[in-house]
Amino acid sequence: MTTPAPKTPAAASATSATPRQTLLVLGASGDLTGRLLLPGLGRLLASGALPHLRLIGSGMDDWDDERWRRRVADSFASVGAQGPVEAEVLRETRYVTADVTREEDLRGLLSCCAGPVVVFFALPPFVTARSAAALARIGVPPGTRLMLEKPFGLDRISARSLNELLATLVPEDQVHRIDHFLGKSTVLNLLGLRFANRIFEPVLNNTHVACVDIVFDEILGLEGRAGYYDRAGALVDMVQSHLLQVLALLGMEPPPTLSAKELRGRTAQVLRAARLWQDDPVAASRRARYTAGDVNGRHLPDYAAEEGVDPARNTETLAEVVLEVDTWRWAGVPFRLRSGKATSAVRKEAVITFKQPARVPDGLTGYEEPDRLRIGFGPDCLGLNLNINGPGNPFDLDQVHLTADFGPGELPAYGEVLRGAFEGDPTLSVRGDVAEECWRIVEPVLAAWKAGTVPLQEYPAGSAGPDDTLLGPVRG
Repeated sequence: MTTPAPKTPAAASATSATPRQTLLVLGASGDLTGRLLLPGLGRLLASGALPHLRLIGSGMDDWDDERWRRRVADSFASVGAQGPVEAEVLRETRYVTADVTREEDLRGLLSCCAGPVVVFFALPPFVTARSAAALARIGVPPGTRLMLEKPFGLDRISARSLNELLATLVPEDQVHRIDHFLGKSTVLNLLGLRFANRIFEPVLNNTHVACVDIVFDEILGLEGRAGYYDRAGALVDMVQSHLLQVLALLGMEPPPTLSAKELRGRTAQVLRAARLWQDDPVAASRRARYTAGDVNGRHLPDYAAEEGVDPARNTETLAEVVLEVDTWRWAGVPFRLRSGKATSAVRKEAVITFKQPARVPDGLTGYEEPDRLRIGFGPDCLGLNLNINGPGNPFDLDQVHLTADFGPGELPAYGEVLRGAFEGDPTLSVRGDVAEECWRIVEPVLAAWKAGTVPLQEYPAGSAGPDDTLLGPVRG
């Protein structure tokens, strides 16, 4: 009798009795689907985690199945996802032209789905709300999960209204409000760094920490995204969502377990305690937009002259906000959040700056720079800046930079958040009340900017940003 060869994990998964699921993408012809969603899905399929998937794309653009298949195939190929599972998805995928705010069109789309359905709203916030309202009128199949892109709503009131609407469709744990920063391996490594290393956790408090900076600067400009970005701006696009989620992970208390309930509860506590520094939106915020300049050998035009931009909106491409987390651990420590486009260099990191020693023996010099713990989000790395005795005079200190690379995650960020939705695990999604809190935190800033009490500054593309920054210099 011949013993069959053991199956690989992917093969075993593919031949198991896993039921078929459907991913229904609303807004499938848009930029987000091609740039982020489909590559993430391709990597997830390649991992063997989704052996039976039906993919349905829908949008207002008059595409046929073949054009949609080319988009899916190109996205999969861009991440090396070209195995038999991906080929099967490609063969069976369909594109349906539909108005996703019409009940009849949505009924037709749901009739194309098999098994449990994950509905991904790759749509602007106002279209998402209208589509969800139409779904609420017709109902969804049992077990349906909803994935919603940020920004979640347009303000706190609309976010609350959307939460109430979604609650009539499915239970809260079946709503996955996507913040793909929560799927980044480095952001998740914050948990291991903080809670599995005794050397760090005891000093992460207001006794020892001077300030915390969370920065996401990039050399990219608008890159053809005026339709979305010119209505959002840096504050809503990055600070109100992604960077506040990083703040929550840095500032939360240790959870007893990493269950969805415990982890989401602890991060919610941080955001409920977060407020604008000294409740002063003028002193605690900055906004600016780039003018023409050269970035990394490429010329960028003035933002206001970019195609699709309305200069009268005064949309910012760089935003800075200073917050305080009013808890026993962090009270009095400024959290400085910044995101900027078309800057001179890529800087994507969280930096914890420690206070200087209360007393240094006379005779030691060169310790002007404080110790810093740095967590990089691209590249994924950990850094520690320390003062030690340097070469030459042993009493003259130099700062050294110790670095270590984080291991890459199994999946890209979108693959991770998609896996959470398919497995029914909300750990990496944003809870409804947290989405509302994020709007509450930035509301005073948005109001001050709308009133013109915080001027819109300018900075040349390829520069470090405006001189009037709220962040201090960080060397190394």
